[in-house]
Amino acid sequence: MTVPPSQPIRVLIVSPCFGTYGGIEAFVLAVATHVRRQPGFSVRVCWKKTKHFSLTPFMKRRCEESGVDCTFVERGSFNLYREIGTADIVHLQNASPDVILMARCRRKPLVLTIHNYARDFSLRAWIWRTLSLLAHRRWYNSNFVWGTWERWRKLPTSRRVPTISGMEASPAPFAGRKGFCFISRWIPNKGIDILVRAYAASKLDPEKWPLRLMGDGPLRRGVEQTIAHEHIRGIELLGYVTEEQKIDVLSHSKWLVSPSNTREDLGLTPIEARTMALPAIVTRDGGLPESAGEAGILCEPGSVDDLARALREAADMPEAEYERRSRLAHDSLADFLLPNSFYTDSYSDLVRRT
Repeated sequence: MTVPPSQPIRVLIVSPCFGTYGGIEAFVLAVATHVRRQPGFSVRVCWKKTKHFSLTPFMKRRCEESGVDCTFVERGSFNLYREIGTADIVHLQNASPDVILMARCRRKPLVLTIHNYARDFSLRAWIWRTLSLLAHRRWYNSNFVWGTWERWRKLPTSRRVPTISGMEASPAPFAGRKGFCFISRWIPNKGIDILVRAYAASKLDPEKWPLRLMGDGPLRRGVEQTIAHEHIRGIELLGYVTEEQKIDVLSHSKWLVSPSNTREDLGLTPIEARTMALPAIVTRDGGLPESAGEAGILCEPGSVDDLARALREAADMPEAEYERRSRLAHDSLADFLLPNSFYTDSYSDLVRRT
């Protein structure tokens, strides 16, 4: 495909969307925001509605605040086909068969960012794996995810590309840091119920080591009942927070805690924490050890006792060792993440080649 030099390369980023704002949505808007600012490019985000799509006000607000040109379409629809037809290159999130087939039918260069691990060997999984091979490039967000999709042979057109977010932050000063923080949707297997019980079991001083919980979801009522029934002191429930509030909480915490028990594909929040030199306590779950890096403290998924042990280890850590780990968490990101220019450079190269 040849794009006239006088015309910008039109990038279409397509992503499935439940209507809520989470890690994939943050990544898509971060990439789109970068592309929008580069000369010689235009970008549009096409949110493909999932079966149980329900647009939340927070998701709508984040799209508006980003300044990115966004649209919502039905899966497999003519509107989706038309959007793909107007693009010079398509960047798809996960290997949705309808988008892959439409892009190849329209002879568009196609790249995939695959966020989710391959879960089984069903017919559906085989179809998704097979169709993913039609993409010109496959970018897996972690080695863990890559290994589940390309178990026996890693292809030369595939690579690990950890996801980014649009959070603009810098290392926070050590003075004023206090306690732990958690941010995620409050759903099963994200570990918030385990964290609350582990925090109680750790018996740490609630004044010196508070726990701030950000986010919301179906488990909220159960969490509130556990806190009240067990008379757990030191936990603050913050609910949904803005980007500014999230940065403020992270900058005033000593550790991020990400205790998933769901074969987490990567884990964006430990990476965001590391931009602020905030180390993380994570479970040995999927790609979380990759996102936490060498500075992290690891514990077993689903274990209240081992997470309580990790919380005590963090609290007992000498300040000099803590500061060393904080600097390592931040400085090692340079070797872990790729620069944002990777995306525009890759788009340009692929458009020229196809």
